[in-house]
Amino acid sequence: MRAHDGMAPATSWPQPVDGTQLAAAAEVLRHLADPTRLHLLRLLATGEQDVGTLTAQVEASRSSVSQHLGRLRLAGLVHARRDGRRMRYRIAGDHLRALVDEALQFAWHEVHGVPHHGPHDHHRRDEHRRDQDRDHDTGPEDLSPR
Repeated sequence: MRAHDGMAPATSWPQPVDGTQLAAAAEVLRHLADPTRLHLLRLLATGEQDVGTLTAQVEASRSSVSQHLGRLRLAGLVHARRDGRRMRYRIAGDHLRALVDEALQFAWHEVHGVPHHGPHDHHRRDEHRRDQDRDHDTGPEDLSPR
């Protein structure tokens, strides 16, 4: 299932939103604003990984990846566990996984000039999924800066 299939529209949050919640959400988005951290979260969304495995998949040094993971861990966006001599990292939860996926989906539309679809535009959404599946090599994983 794609993340936006089960997601409600942004206006569906039933409770009032206060300043504390808005500040917390802004802090999460601030951490997602870095391309390397966003890429790391996308990779961790597929499952638990160690620093070496992550470093091999991003364009950053091992030291840089470790620093980014440390910031994400301190922010509560990733969890770490020791496995022998290695630390293994995983994404904090499904809400964050969906947020990362939605951000990358939104960016895919922007980069490829594809109009954004609304919550009731099922036909275009299905076409979009087929396009993304067909164009997998130009999908969100290729949005990181070079």
